[in-house]
Amino acid sequence: EAGVVYTSIEVGGAFGGNDTPAYRALNPNGVVPTLQDGALVLWESNAIVRYLAAHYAPALYPQAPAERALGDRWMDWTTSTFAGVFRDLFWGVVRTVEAERDHARIDAALSQSGDLLARADAALAQQPYLSGEQFAMGDIPLGSFIYAWFEMPIERPELPHLQAWYARLRARPAYQRAVMTALT
Repeated sequence: EAGVVYTSIEVGGAFGGNDTPAYRALNPNGVVPTLQDGALVLWESNAIVRYLAAHYAPALYPQAPAERALGDRWMDWTTSTFAGVFRDLFWGVVRTVEAERDHARIDAALSQSGDLLARADAALAQQPYLSGEQFAMGDIPLGSFIYAWFEMPIERPELPHLQAWYARLRARPAYQRAVMTALT
């Protein structure tokens, strides 16, 4: 979204490399993502999004404190409330072979994810983006998860405003490049 030229290094998961001394020197947690911008090293997804928006894409980082706080709310809700529930669903459906799937756990995670996403759907009934009238940083964290939500072979509840928001995200070239990749 910021139009900044960057080098992406695949680390973690199938790529490995996140438990090496060199990586741990950058990110003591040994997880992804990690951003290195000159001398600055950041980890934690939302910290990275906020920094990139504030530094390179001011239109994505609202200047009015109240407007910025509304975006922060959705960013932090995604991380603290939605991500853990959705992770159970994603791992169960995408990263677990059929014979080993815990269908009761998957069904529970699907139901809980749908209930949580109904909150986003209700907000999106009032405005086109979680961030307000314009796409901004508050849309990025949930937008990263929502691709998998709509691409996984699951029976989703009807959430028309969330689906319309997803269509708007899919139309963004940066979203297509950064998010719309194979589910692994």
